[in-house]
Amino acid sequence: MTGPQAISRQLAQQVLERALARGGDFADLYFEYRRSASISMEDGRVRSVGGSVDMGVGIRVVEGQGVGYAYAETLDPMAMLDAAETAGQIARAGAKIRPIKVRKRRTADVYSVEAEVVDIEGRSRVELLRRADKAARAASPKIVRVDANLVAVHKEILVVSSHGEQIDMVYDFQPMCRISVSAVAREGTRSESGSSSGGGRMGPEYFDLVSPEDHGVEASRVALLNLDSREAPAGTFPIVLAPGDSGILLHEAVGHGLEADFNRKQTSNYCGRVGQSVASALVTVVDDPAIASSRGSINVDDEGVLPKPHRLIEGGKLRGYLQDRISAEWFKTKPTGSGRRQSFRHEPMPRMTNTFMEEGQDAPEDIIKSVKRGVYAKKFSGGQVNISNGDFVFSLTEGYLIEDGKLTAPLKGVNLIGNGPEALATVSMVGHDFELSDGMWTCGKDGQSVPVGVGMPTVKLDSLTVGGSSVG
Repeated sequence: MTGPQAISRQLAQQVLERALARGGDFADLYFEYRRSASISMEDGRVRSVGGSVDMGVGIRVVEGQGVGYAYAETLDPMAMLDAAETAGQIARAGAKIRPIKVRKRRTADVYSVEAEVVDIEGRSRVELLRRADKAARAASPKIVRVDANLVAVHKEILVVSSHGEQIDMVYDFQPMCRISVSAVAREGTRSESGSSSGGGRMGPEYFDLVSPEDHGVEASRVALLNLDSREAPAGTFPIVLAPGDSGILLHEAVGHGLEADFNRKQTSNYCGRVGQSVASALVTVVDDPAIASSRGSINVDDEGVLPKPHRLIEGGKLRGYLQDRISAEWFKTKPTGSGRRQSFRHEPMPRMTNTFMEEGQDAPEDIIKSVKRGVYAKKFSGGQVNISNGDFVFSLTEGYLIEDGKLTAPLKGVNLIGNGPEALATVSMVGHDFELSDGMWTCGKDGQSVPVGVGMPTVKLDSLTVGGSSVG
Protein backbone atom coordinates (compact mmCIF):
# COMPACT_ATOMS: atom_id res chain seq x y z
CA MET A 1 0.00 0.00 0.00
CA THR A 2 1.35 3.41 -1.00
CA GLY A 3 0.17 6.95 -0.39
CA PRO A 4 -1.48 8.49 2.68
CA GLN A 5 -3.17 5.26 3.80
CA ALA A 6 0.28 3.78 4.41
CA ILE A 7 1.06 6.44 7.04
CA SER A 8 0.87 4.89 10.51
CA ARG A 9 -0.27 6.70 13.64
CA GLN A 10 3.19 6.19 15.09
CA LEU A 11 4.92 7.86 12.14
CA ALA A 12 2.41 10.73 12.08
CA GLN A 13 2.99 11.23 15.80
CA GLN A 14 6.78 11.31 15.34
CA VAL A 15 6.61 13.86 12.52
CA LEU A 16 4.16 16.07 14.40
CA GLU A 17 6.27 15.97 17.56
CA ARG A 18 9.34 16.95 15.53
CA ALA A 19 7.41 19.85 13.98
CA LEU A 20 6.37 21.12 17.41
CA ALA A 21 9.67 20.41 19.17
CA ARG A 22 10.43 24.14 19.35
CA GLY A 23 6.87 24.97 20.40
CA GLY A 24 3.97 26.49 18.51
CA ASP A 25 0.23 27.03 18.83
CA PHE A 26 -0.54 24.13 16.51
CA ALA A 27 0.84 22.18 13.59
CA ASP A 28 -0.59 20.09 10.79
CA LEU A 29 0.63 17.51 8.31
CA TYR A 30 -0.93 17.25 4.88
CA PHE A 31 -0.13 13.98 3.09
CA GLU A 32 -1.16 13.79 -0.56
CA TYR A 33 -1.12 11.20 -3.34
CA ARG A 34 -2.34 12.33 -6.75
CA ARG A 35 -2.64 10.36 -9.99
CA SER A 36 -3.96 12.03 -13.12
CA ALA A 37 -4.67 11.19 -16.75
CA SER A 38 -5.49 13.55 -19.61
CA ILE A 39 -6.34 13.39 -23.29
CA SER A 40 -6.52 16.33 -25.67
CA MET A 41 -8.08 16.24 -29.13
CA GLU A 42 -7.63 19.09 -31.60
CA ASP A 43 -9.77 19.29 -34.71
CA GLY A 44 -10.56 15.58 -34.68
CA ARG A 45 -7.05 14.33 -33.97
CA VAL A 46 -5.59 13.16 -30.69
CA ARG A 47 -2.98 15.78 -29.86
CA SER A 48 -1.71 14.53 -26.52
CA VAL A 49 -2.16 11.75 -23.99
CA GLY A 50 -0.63 12.32 -20.60
CA GLY A 51 -0.48 11.05 -17.07
CA SER A 52 1.35 11.83 -13.87
CA VAL A 53 1.82 10.70 -10.29
CA ASP A 54 2.66 13.14 -7.50
CA MET A 55 3.13 12.43 -3.82
CA GLY A 56 4.42 14.26 -0.76
CA VAL A 57 3.67 15.97 2.53
CA GLY A 58 3.31 19.61 3.55
CA ILE A 59 4.13 20.48 7.16
CA ARG A 60 3.00 23.68 8.85
CA VAL A 61 3.79 25.10 12.29
CA VAL A 62 1.81 28.13 13.48
CA GLU A 63 2.94 30.46 16.26
CA GLY A 64 0.58 33.41 16.61
CA GLN A 65 0.33 34.95 13.15
CA GLY A 66 3.71 33.49 12.19
CA VAL A 67 3.82 30.39 9.99
CA GLY A 68 6.61 27.96 9.25
CA TYR A 69 5.99 25.78 6.20
CA ALA A 70 8.07 23.09 4.52
CA TYR A 71 7.31 20.12 2.30
CA ALA A 72 8.87 16.89 1.11
CA GLU A 73 8.20 15.42 -2.33
CA THR A 74 8.28 11.91 -0.90
CA LEU A 75 6.76 10.01 2.01
CA ASP A 76 10.16 8.77 3.17
CA PRO A 77 10.21 9.06 7.00
CA MET A 78 13.61 10.78 7.20
CA ALA A 79 12.63 13.38 4.58
CA MET A 80 9.40 14.06 6.46
CA LEU A 81 11.24 14.51 9.76
CA ASP A 82 13.68 16.92 8.11
CA ALA A 83 10.82 18.95 6.66
CA ALA A 84 9.09 18.98 10.06
CA GLU A 85 12.22 20.36 11.72
CA THR A 86 12.56 23.02 9.04
CA ALA A 87 8.96 24.15 9.49
CA GLY A 88 9.48 24.36 13.24
CA GLN A 89 12.61 26.46 12.80
CA ILE A 90 10.88 28.86 10.42
CA ALA A 91 8.07 29.38 12.93
CA ARG A 92 10.75 30.49 15.46
CA ALA A 93 9.01 29.09 18.48
CA GLY A 94 10.86 28.17 21.64
CA ALA A 95 9.17 25.80 24.07
CA LYS A 96 8.99 22.00 24.33
CA ILE A 97 5.66 20.17 24.32
CA ARG A 98 4.53 16.92 25.90
CA PRO A 99 4.06 13.74 23.80
CA ILE A 100 1.14 13.71 21.39
CA LYS A 101 -1.57 11.09 20.94
CA VAL A 102 -3.23 10.66 17.56
CA ARG A 103 -6.82 9.55 16.91
CA LYS A 104 -8.48 8.70 13.60
CA ARG A 105 -11.74 10.44 12.68
CA ARG A 106 -14.39 9.48 10.15
CA THR A 107 -15.72 11.86 7.51
CA ALA A 108 -18.94 12.17 5.55
CA ASP A 109 -19.13 10.62 2.08
CA VAL A 110 -20.54 13.13 -0.39
CA TYR A 111 -18.84 11.71 -3.49
CA SER A 112 -18.85 7.94 -3.33
CA VAL A 113 -17.82 6.28 -6.61
CA GLU A 114 -17.50 2.62 -7.60
CA ALA A 115 -15.07 3.26 -10.46
CA GLU A 116 -12.96 6.17 -11.66
CA VAL A 117 -12.53 7.83 -15.04
CA VAL A 118 -8.77 7.86 -14.46
CA ASP A 119 -8.85 4.04 -14.57
CA ILE A 120 -10.77 3.79 -17.85
CA GLU A 121 -8.73 2.28 -20.68
CA GLY A 122 -7.08 4.92 -22.86
CA ARG A 123 -8.99 3.93 -25.99
CA SER A 124 -12.28 4.28 -24.16
CA ARG A 125 -11.36 7.77 -22.99
CA VAL A 126 -10.45 8.73 -26.56
CA GLU A 127 -13.81 7.38 -27.71
CA LEU A 128 -15.60 9.73 -25.29
CA LEU A 129 -13.94 12.68 -27.03
CA ARG A 130 -14.65 11.28 -30.49
CA ARG A 131 -18.33 11.06 -29.59
CA ALA A 132 -18.32 14.72 -28.54
CA ASP A 133 -16.48 15.72 -31.73
CA LYS A 134 -18.92 13.83 -33.97
CA ALA A 135 -21.99 15.31 -32.29
CA ALA A 136 -20.60 18.85 -32.49
CA ARG A 137 -19.86 18.57 -36.22
CA ALA A 138 -23.24 16.99 -36.94
CA ALA A 139 -24.98 20.10 -35.64
CA SER A 140 -24.25 22.10 -38.80
CA PRO A 141 -21.92 22.24 -41.81
CA LYS A 142 -20.96 25.68 -40.48
CA ILE A 143 -18.98 23.99 -37.68
CA VAL A 144 -15.41 24.03 -38.98
CA ARG A 145 -13.38 23.04 -35.94
CA VAL A 146 -13.93 21.09 -32.72
CA ASP A 147 -11.48 20.68 -29.84
CA ALA A 148 -12.05 18.54 -26.76
CA ASN A 149 -10.19 17.39 -23.69
CA LEU A 150 -10.75 15.05 -20.79
CA VAL A 151 -8.96 15.15 -17.45
CA ALA A 152 -9.39 12.66 -14.61
CA VAL A 153 -7.76 12.74 -11.19
CA HIS A 154 -7.45 10.24 -8.34
CA LYS A 155 -6.44 12.07 -5.18
CA GLU A 156 -5.98 10.86 -1.61
CA ILE A 157 -5.18 13.04 1.37
CA LEU A 158 -4.44 12.44 5.03
CA VAL A 159 -4.51 15.41 7.39
CA VAL A 160 -3.02 15.19 10.88
CA SER A 161 -3.75 18.32 12.88
CA SER A 162 -2.97 19.25 16.48
CA HIS A 163 -5.78 20.73 18.52
CA GLY A 164 -4.80 21.12 22.17
CA GLU A 165 -3.96 17.70 23.57
CA GLN A 166 -6.13 15.85 21.02
CA ILE A 167 -4.72 15.17 17.56
CA ASP A 168 -7.03 14.31 14.67
CA MET A 169 -6.02 12.07 11.78
CA VAL A 170 -8.48 12.30 8.87
CA TYR A 171 -8.28 10.52 5.49
CA ASP A 172 -10.22 11.45 2.36
CA PHE A 173 -10.40 10.18 -1.20
CA GLN A 174 -11.22 12.91 -3.74
CA PRO A 175 -11.98 11.75 -7.32
CA MET A 176 -12.51 14.22 -10.14
CA CYS A 177 -13.36 14.16 -13.83
CA ARG A 178 -13.96 16.99 -16.27
CA ILE A 179 -14.63 17.24 -19.97
CA SER A 180 -14.58 20.35 -22.12
CA VAL A 181 -15.57 20.84 -25.75
CA SER A 182 -15.16 23.94 -27.91
CA ALA A 183 -16.50 24.53 -31.40
CA VAL A 184 -15.88 27.15 -34.09
CA ALA A 185 -18.63 28.11 -36.53
CA ARG A 186 -17.93 30.03 -39.75
CA GLU A 187 -20.19 31.81 -42.19
CA GLY A 188 -18.50 33.80 -44.91
CA THR A 189 -15.66 35.72 -43.28
CA ARG A 190 -17.18 35.65 -39.81
CA SER A 191 -16.14 33.06 -37.22
CA GLU A 192 -17.54 32.60 -33.73
CA SER A 193 -16.88 30.07 -30.97
CA GLY A 194 -18.83 28.25 -28.31
CA SER A 195 -17.96 25.86 -25.52
CA SER A 196 -19.39 23.43 -23.01
CA SER A 197 -17.81 21.76 -20.02
CA GLY A 198 -18.73 19.73 -17.00
CA GLY A 199 -17.79 17.06 -14.53
CA GLY A 200 -17.45 16.63 -10.81
CA ARG A 201 -16.39 14.22 -8.10
CA MET A 202 -17.82 11.31 -10.05
CA GLY A 203 -16.78 8.26 -12.02
CA PRO A 204 -17.89 7.14 -15.51
CA GLU A 205 -21.50 7.48 -14.37
CA TYR A 206 -21.18 11.22 -15.04
CA PHE A 207 -21.43 10.49 -18.76
CA ASP A 208 -24.74 8.70 -18.18
CA LEU A 209 -26.10 11.98 -16.80
CA VAL A 210 -24.47 14.36 -19.27
CA SER A 211 -23.13 12.59 -22.34
CA PRO A 212 -20.17 13.65 -24.49
CA GLU A 213 -22.74 14.24 -27.23
CA ASP A 214 -24.58 16.70 -24.97
CA HIS A 215 -21.41 18.75 -24.56
CA GLY A 216 -20.64 18.62 -28.28
CA VAL A 217 -24.13 19.76 -29.26
CA GLU A 218 -24.07 22.55 -26.66
CA ALA A 219 -20.69 23.88 -27.83
CA SER A 220 -21.96 24.03 -31.41
CA ARG A 221 -25.26 25.63 -30.36
CA VAL A 222 -23.44 28.54 -28.74
CA ALA A 223 -21.03 28.94 -31.67
CA LEU A 224 -23.89 28.99 -34.19
CA LEU A 225 -25.91 31.36 -32.01
CA ASN A 226 -23.00 33.78 -31.88
CA LEU A 227 -22.89 33.89 -35.68
CA ASP A 228 -26.23 35.70 -35.45
CA SER A 229 -25.28 37.89 -32.51
CA ARG A 230 -25.14 41.67 -32.67
CA GLU A 231 -23.09 44.22 -30.81
CA ALA A 232 -24.15 44.76 -27.21
CA PRO A 233 -25.63 48.12 -26.25
CA ALA A 234 -23.62 50.37 -23.95
CA GLY A 235 -25.24 51.99 -20.95
CA THR A 236 -26.99 51.21 -17.69
CA PHE A 237 -29.73 48.59 -17.84
CA PRO A 238 -31.65 46.07 -15.75
CA ILE A 239 -29.86 42.72 -15.87
CA VAL A 240 -31.43 39.28 -15.56
CA LEU A 241 -28.95 36.63 -14.45
CA ALA A 242 -29.77 33.16 -15.75
CA PRO A 243 -29.73 30.19 -13.35
CA GLY A 244 -26.54 28.14 -12.98
CA ASP A 245 -23.45 29.70 -14.53
CA SER A 246 -24.33 33.20 -13.28
CA GLY A 247 -23.19 32.02 -9.88
CA ILE A 248 -19.63 32.80 -10.99
CA LEU A 249 -20.47 36.50 -10.64
CA LEU A 250 -21.53 35.89 -7.05
CA HIS A 251 -18.39 33.82 -6.41
CA GLU A 252 -16.00 36.44 -7.72
CA ALA A 253 -17.70 39.73 -6.88
CA VAL A 254 -18.93 38.77 -3.40
CA GLY A 255 -17.50 35.44 -2.25
CA HIS A 256 -13.82 36.37 -2.21
CA GLY A 257 -14.57 39.41 -0.08
CA LEU A 258 -16.11 37.07 2.52
CA GLU A 259 -12.94 35.00 2.94
CA ALA A 260 -11.66 35.64 6.44
CA ASP A 261 -8.01 36.33 5.62
CA PHE A 262 -8.93 39.40 3.57
CA ASN A 263 -11.05 40.64 6.47
CA ARG A 264 -8.39 39.82 9.06
CA LYS A 265 -5.95 41.91 7.03
CA GLN A 266 -8.63 44.59 6.52
CA THR A 267 -8.37 44.47 2.74
CA SER A 268 -12.01 43.47 2.09
CA ASN A 269 -14.90 45.88 1.76
CA TYR A 270 -16.83 43.52 4.07
CA CYS A 271 -14.38 44.05 6.94
CA GLY A 272 -16.16 44.81 10.24
CA ARG A 273 -19.63 44.52 8.71
CA VAL A 274 -20.92 41.30 10.32
CA GLY A 275 -24.53 41.87 11.33
CA GLN A 276 -24.97 44.73 8.89
CA SER A 277 -27.10 44.83 5.77
CA VAL A 278 -24.87 44.20 2.73
CA ALA A 279 -27.48 43.19 0.13
CA SER A 280 -31.16 43.20 -0.71
CA ALA A 281 -33.33 41.39 1.84
CA LEU A 282 -34.06 38.85 -0.92
CA VAL A 283 -30.44 37.68 -0.94
CA THR A 284 -29.17 34.65 0.99
CA VAL A 285 -25.71 33.36 0.07
CA VAL A 286 -24.50 29.92 1.15
CA ASP A 287 -21.20 28.05 0.90
CA ASP A 288 -22.00 24.33 1.01
CA PRO A 289 -19.22 21.70 0.84
CA ALA A 290 -21.64 18.78 1.07
CA ILE A 291 -23.49 18.86 -2.27
CA ALA A 292 -23.32 15.30 -3.57
CA SER A 293 -20.63 14.79 -6.24
CA SER A 294 -20.21 18.50 -6.95
CA ARG A 295 -16.87 19.78 -8.17
CA GLY A 296 -16.40 21.99 -5.12
CA SER A 297 -17.45 19.44 -2.49
CA ILE A 298 -15.11 18.13 0.21
CA ASN A 299 -15.57 15.66 3.07
CA VAL A 300 -12.82 17.34 5.07
CA ASP A 301 -10.91 20.55 4.48
CA ASP A 302 -7.15 20.66 4.05
CA GLU A 303 -6.61 21.50 7.72
CA GLY A 304 -8.52 18.45 8.95
CA VAL A 305 -11.73 20.32 9.84
CA LEU A 306 -15.03 18.62 9.00
CA PRO A 307 -16.97 21.30 7.07
CA LYS A 308 -20.66 22.12 7.13
CA PRO A 309 -22.93 24.37 5.03
CA HIS A 310 -22.35 27.97 6.06
CA ARG A 311 -24.69 30.93 5.52
CA LEU A 312 -22.58 33.95 4.65
CA ILE A 313 -25.39 36.38 3.90
CA GLU A 314 -28.92 35.77 5.17
CA GLY A 315 -31.84 38.01 4.30
CA GLY A 316 -29.35 40.61 3.10
CA LYS A 317 -27.34 40.68 6.34
CA LEU A 318 -23.75 39.54 6.66
CA ARG A 319 -23.59 36.55 9.02
CA GLY A 320 -19.92 35.66 8.94
CA TYR A 321 -16.80 34.82 6.99
CA LEU A 322 -15.20 31.69 5.60
CA GLN A 323 -12.68 30.79 8.30
CA ASP A 324 -9.50 28.74 8.26
CA ARG A 325 -7.73 27.93 11.54
CA ILE A 326 -5.46 31.00 11.61
CA SER A 327 -8.26 33.46 10.88
CA ALA A 328 -10.62 31.71 13.29
CA GLU A 329 -8.06 32.17 16.09
CA TRP A 330 -7.77 35.85 15.22
CA PHE A 331 -11.57 36.35 15.14
CA LYS A 332 -11.98 34.19 18.28
CA THR A 333 -14.44 31.88 16.55
CA LYS A 334 -14.48 28.35 15.14
CA PRO A 335 -13.07 27.40 11.73
CA THR A 336 -15.77 26.76 9.14
CA GLY A 337 -13.88 24.02 7.29
CA SER A 338 -12.76 26.49 4.63
CA GLY A 339 -8.99 25.89 4.74
CA ARG A 340 -8.03 24.69 1.27
CA ARG A 341 -4.82 24.35 -0.73
CA GLN A 342 -3.76 23.40 -4.23
CA SER A 343 -1.36 20.68 -3.13
CA PHE A 344 1.05 19.62 -0.39
CA ARG A 345 3.45 22.27 -1.72
CA HIS A 346 1.08 25.05 -0.69
CA GLU A 347 -0.18 26.50 2.59
CA PRO A 348 -3.94 26.40 3.23
CA MET A 349 -6.02 29.56 3.18
CA PRO A 350 -9.74 30.41 3.37
CA ARG A 351 -11.44 29.34 0.13
CA MET A 352 -14.94 28.73 -1.14
CA THR A 353 -16.37 25.29 -1.97
CA ASN A 354 -19.84 25.42 -3.62
CA THR A 355 -21.10 28.99 -3.34
CA PHE A 356 -24.58 30.01 -4.42
CA MET A 357 -27.60 32.21 -3.82
CA GLU A 358 -30.68 30.45 -2.46
CA GLU A 359 -33.77 30.48 -4.62
CA GLY A 360 -36.73 32.79 -4.04
CA GLN A 361 -40.41 32.75 -4.99
CA ASP A 362 -40.57 34.49 -8.37
CA ALA A 363 -41.34 32.68 -11.62
CA PRO A 364 -38.42 33.03 -14.07
CA GLU A 365 -40.74 34.08 -16.89
CA ASP A 366 -42.19 36.85 -14.71
CA ILE A 367 -38.70 38.16 -14.02
CA ILE A 368 -37.99 38.48 -17.75
CA LYS A 369 -41.43 40.01 -18.40
CA SER A 370 -40.72 42.72 -15.82
CA VAL A 371 -37.89 44.17 -17.94
CA LYS A 372 -38.73 46.75 -20.62
CA ARG A 373 -35.20 46.86 -22.02
CA GLY A 374 -32.19 45.10 -20.59
CA VAL A 375 -29.77 42.19 -20.89
CA TYR A 376 -30.20 38.49 -20.10
CA ALA A 377 -26.84 37.07 -18.97
CA LYS A 378 -26.66 33.31 -19.50
CA LYS A 379 -23.03 32.18 -19.77
CA PHE A 380 -19.86 33.75 -18.43
CA SER A 381 -16.22 33.41 -19.41
CA GLY A 382 -15.00 34.72 -16.06
CA GLY A 383 -14.12 38.11 -14.68
CA GLN A 384 -12.00 40.27 -12.44
CA VAL A 385 -12.75 41.77 -9.05
CA ASN A 386 -11.05 44.24 -6.73
CA ILE A 387 -11.38 42.65 -3.28
CA SER A 388 -10.82 45.94 -1.45
CA ASN A 389 -13.84 47.72 -2.93
CA GLY A 390 -15.86 45.03 -4.73
CA ASP A 391 -15.57 46.54 -8.22
CA PHE A 392 -15.87 43.91 -10.96
CA VAL A 393 -15.86 43.34 -14.71
CA PHE A 394 -17.36 40.17 -16.23
CA SER A 395 -17.54 39.01 -19.84
CA LEU A 396 -20.42 37.00 -21.30
CA THR A 397 -20.11 34.17 -23.79
CA GLU A 398 -23.90 34.04 -24.20
CA GLY A 399 -26.31 36.89 -23.62
CA TYR A 400 -29.52 38.28 -25.07
CA LEU A 401 -31.24 41.60 -25.42
CA ILE A 402 -34.51 41.87 -23.48
CA GLU A 403 -37.15 44.01 -25.19
CA ASP A 404 -40.67 44.47 -23.86
CA GLY A 405 -40.32 41.47 -21.56
CA LYS A 406 -39.02 39.07 -24.20
CA LEU A 407 -35.62 37.66 -25.15
CA THR A 408 -34.81 38.91 -28.64
CA ALA A 409 -31.39 39.26 -30.26
CA PRO A 410 -28.31 37.35 -29.09
CA LEU A 411 -25.51 39.72 -28.11
CA LYS A 412 -21.75 39.68 -28.42
CA GLY A 413 -19.09 41.70 -26.67
CA VAL A 414 -21.09 42.03 -23.45
CA ASN A 415 -19.18 43.20 -20.38
CA LEU A 416 -20.95 43.66 -17.07
CA ILE A 417 -19.33 46.37 -14.96
CA GLY A 418 -20.27 47.12 -11.38
CA ASN A 419 -19.68 46.71 -7.68
CA GLY A 420 -20.52 43.54 -5.74
CA PRO A 421 -22.31 45.01 -2.70
CA GLU A 422 -24.03 47.66 -4.82
CA ALA A 423 -25.21 45.05 -7.33
CA LEU A 424 -26.63 42.81 -4.58
CA ALA A 425 -28.46 45.82 -3.15
CA THR A 426 -30.36 46.16 -6.45
CA VAL A 427 -31.71 42.58 -6.43
CA SER A 428 -35.49 42.98 -6.76
CA MET A 429 -36.62 39.52 -7.90
CA VAL A 430 -35.28 36.02 -7.19
CA GLY A 431 -36.53 32.97 -9.07
CA HIS A 432 -37.57 29.58 -7.73
CA ASP A 433 -35.40 27.79 -10.31
CA PHE A 434 -32.04 27.31 -8.58
CA GLU A 435 -29.39 25.46 -10.61
CA LEU A 436 -25.89 24.38 -9.75
CA SER A 437 -23.59 25.02 -12.70
CA ASP A 438 -22.07 21.97 -14.38
CA GLY A 439 -19.12 24.06 -15.55
CA MET A 440 -15.56 23.11 -14.64
CA TRP A 441 -14.91 26.18 -12.50
CA THR A 442 -11.47 26.59 -10.98
CA CYS A 443 -10.74 29.37 -8.51
CA GLY A 444 -7.39 31.13 -8.38
CA LYS A 445 -6.06 32.97 -5.34
CA ASP A 446 -2.50 33.93 -4.39
CA GLY A 447 -1.07 31.59 -7.01
CA GLN A 448 -3.16 28.58 -5.95
CA SER A 449 -5.99 26.93 -7.89
CA VAL A 450 -8.75 24.75 -6.42
CA PRO A 451 -11.96 23.31 -7.94
CA VAL A 452 -15.18 25.06 -6.94
CA GLY A 453 -18.89 24.93 -7.63
CA VAL A 454 -21.19 27.89 -8.31
CA GLY A 455 -24.94 28.23 -8.57
CA MET A 456 -27.77 30.72 -8.88
CA PRO A 457 -31.51 30.97 -9.55
CA THR A 458 -32.81 33.52 -12.05
CA VAL A 459 -32.12 36.93 -10.49
CA LYS A 460 -33.02 40.48 -11.50
CA LEU A 461 -30.59 43.32 -10.87
CA ASP A 462 -32.39 46.63 -11.32
CA SER A 463 -29.35 48.47 -12.63
CA LEU A 464 -25.88 47.55 -13.88
CA THR A 465 -23.48 49.04 -16.41
CA VAL A 466 -23.13 47.19 -19.70
CA GLY A 467 -19.97 47.75 -21.67
CA GLY A 468 -20.78 47.33 -25.34
CA SER A 469 -19.93 48.88 -28.69
CA SER A 470 -23.36 50.11 -29.76
CA VAL A 471 -25.36 52.99 -28.33
CA GLY A 472 -28.03 51.76 -25.89
